[in-house]
Amino acid sequence: MSEMRTDRLVLRRWRESDLGPWAAMNADPEVREHLGDLLTREQCYSAVSQFQSEFDQRGYGWWAVELLATGEFIGFAGLDQVDDGMPFTGVEIGWRLARSAWGHGYATEAALAGLTFGFETLELPEILAVTTATNLRSQAVMRRIGMTRDPGDDFDDPTVPKGPLRRNVLYRIARDART
Repeated sequence: MSEMRTDRLVLRRWRESDLGPWAAMNADPEVREHLGDLLTREQCYSAVSQFQSEFDQRGYGWWAVELLATGEFIGFAGLDQVDDGMPFTGVEIGWRLARSAWGHGYATEAALAGLTFGFETLELPEILAVTTATNLRSQAVMRRIGMTRDPGDDFDDPTVPKGPLRRNVLYRIARDART
């Protein structure tokens, strides 16, 4: 599926016109607060190339997110395989939005579309979500979409140096738990 629509959003394949706003987003210290270092334009372009390649291989991945009413690019959302080396396996849901898109419910709306795709189209038995222990906004989205956390699943991300971004929380939702 190359595109999904919600009441206010379009989740779609990436376009060249997304690269500038994507790079600007990832150069924003507030957007990157729970993610680590700011990204260069080259790193952003490389990431989009990787997103497109993975999407082509699997049929799902990180969609670009735009506002339905205006066509404005506001970030990304979607599903991805959990990285190798993590203390768990599966498919995770995630999102990253430009600061101007925060506080409007767009992350929740995009995440719900991603869950529906994951459970109904991909027939996944479970979907995971990971964020830093300090990222309370993303954890709130995870709870709003019906995910739950067992503190016993919290972990130190082995790919992150010691510091405030290393401790992570893991949320889960099973297909049969959706109402």
